[in-house]
Amino acid sequence: MAKADDKKAAAPAAKEEKKEEAKAPPPTPNKGDVAWLLTCTALVIMMSIPALALFYGGMVRAKNMLSVLMQVFVTFSLITVLWCIYGYSLAFTEGNAFIGGFDRLFLGGTFDSAKGEFAMAATFSKGVVIPELTFVAFQATFAAITCCLIVGAFAERVKFSAVLIFMVLWFTFAYTPIAHMVWFWMGPDAYTSAKLVDELNGKAGMLWQWGALDFAGGTVVHINAGIAGLVGAYLVGKRIGYGKEAMTPHNLPMTMIGAALLWVGWFGFNAGSALEAGTSATLAFINTFLATACAVLAWTFGEWLFKGKPSMLGAASGAVAGLVAITPAAGNVGIAGAFVIGTVAGFVCLWAVNQLKRLLGADDSLDVFGVHAVGGILGALLTGVFNAPDLGGPGFVNNWFEMKPGFGSIADQVWIQAKAVGVTVVWSAVVALISYKIADLIVGLRVTEEEEREGLDVNSHGETAYHT
Repeated sequence: MAKADDKKAAAPAAKEEKKEEAKAPPPTPNKGDVAWLLTCTALVIMMSIPALALFYGGMVRAKNMLSVLMQVFVTFSLITVLWCIYGYSLAFTEGNAFIGGFDRLFLGGTFDSAKGEFAMAATFSKGVVIPELTFVAFQATFAAITCCLIVGAFAERVKFSAVLIFMVLWFTFAYTPIAHMVWFWMGPDAYTSAKLVDELNGKAGMLWQWGALDFAGGTVVHINAGIAGLVGAYLVGKRIGYGKEAMTPHNLPMTMIGAALLWVGWFGFNAGSALEAGTSATLAFINTFLATACAVLAWTFGEWLFKGKPSMLGAASGAVAGLVAITPAAGNVGIAGAFVIGTVAGFVCLWAVNQLKRLLGADDSLDVFGVHAVGGILGALLTGVFNAPDLGGPGFVNNWFEMKPGFGSIADQVWIQAKAVGVTVVWSAVVALISYKIADLIVGLRVTEEEEREGLDVNSHGETAYHT
């Protein structure tokens, strides 16, 4: 009788709990999280304009300074507009394993002006949300800077019109699918029952389903851009006089300023990818700080050892190499991982922009492939190693219903990372090849020999950076 009475007493209580749950208001965004992500968005904007523009601009010859600044500045603006028209929808709405849908064309549904209501986006914690427009803006900066990175591979000889045509095509058919495959999932709040786990996982992007780890864009941003840049370097061809004439950077102080601003802005890039102002952001922040410093030292001492003198250009390049390599790992590894990834990246990317570049035979003007693709691949693979709890890593959530972290084996995770790298390399290369060919058919890829010798600033834009 006691058990029967207990059941009768429990039934009304359960009903009351359900009523309370039904009445519970939807989660509201934390002002600290929103402020953090808006700040990070502004930092990533600074990474492109002015940081990347100055970093690249200082490395080209004076006669091409403005052409590089213009390509970065206008590409950033172009991709931001395309992102808000259709890019965000294709990358971050439900579709299939490769691409999203059209639910958010022109950002429709993100803000109801009649009701004054904003749509919310998930983070990585249950019950924690941010305004979707905040996430839209944050991710727009990623899309834009990825395309801007490619500019460095064919600097000093490409037509401005060809750059813009290529960017539209490559962004649409390479960036948005890769971003969807790696980063789209249904969010933690959707996992309300163990029975739904497989169904919800099946709605995520293909590489997310595989379990690939990319905290802030090792595959989506750096490998993607680096491969597209290498293809461009081959198709556009070498600069006139490459290997015979001196093509030294015209303003290394400008490059150093750009690198320093990139380092500062990258905290928004990596720590902001936690989407919350919490412990994950903290881990990403310190790893970004530490790995970059390690890479600067590694490149500097490596150059000192093999070339006899350490250079300012080398130190700046080492910083970017470290930033690139730690990007996929930022919140996915512990402090030990940051030490190793940064140090190895400094040495490996130094090798890539010297020995590997000669082996490939491409005139990758500003070493987009050697730093971004090689550094991104290295970081992606080492993420699979140092994510392991036994090596100080945090592991990853493999059960989004119970929110329990887990880790299989290092070998299994590295294999998953390698497959994700492979997909990104092939996808980006194929789309880049087709996009360059289309641009070549429409307007041609390269300026004339006379225009190249005189400089792109005067011939493409009718102005010069410096007046003597």
